[in-house]
Amino acid sequence: MIKQTKSWSASLEHGDYATDRALVIRHGLEAIEETAEGTHVNLVTPAGFGNPLKYLMSPIRQLYGNAVDIEFIDQCGCGGYVLRIHM
Repeated sequence: MIKQTKSWSASLEHGDYATDRALVIRHGLEAIEETAEGTHVNLVTPAGFGNPLKYLMSPIRQLYGNAVDIEFIDQCGCGGYVLRIHM
C-alpha cells in the first residue's frame, strides 16, 4: 500500500456515505491506514450522522489505541463534519 506522504482529506460525505454509517467507518479507517506518520488526514463526514466523535472514536481507538491523535475540527459550511487524525 502506498501511503499519503502529505496531509490530506478523505471525502466521506456524499453519495452512499450519506446513508451508510458503516461505509463511512470502514473507509475512514482505510484512510487512516493510508496516511503516513507525521501527517494527518481530515475525515469529512455526513451531516446526517452528527458529530463523528460519537461513532468513529471507538473504532479508531480499537485499531490504533493512542498511536494517533483525534481532533474534532468543526462542522463545515456544507453541513458535514471534519475529524482530523494526526499520525
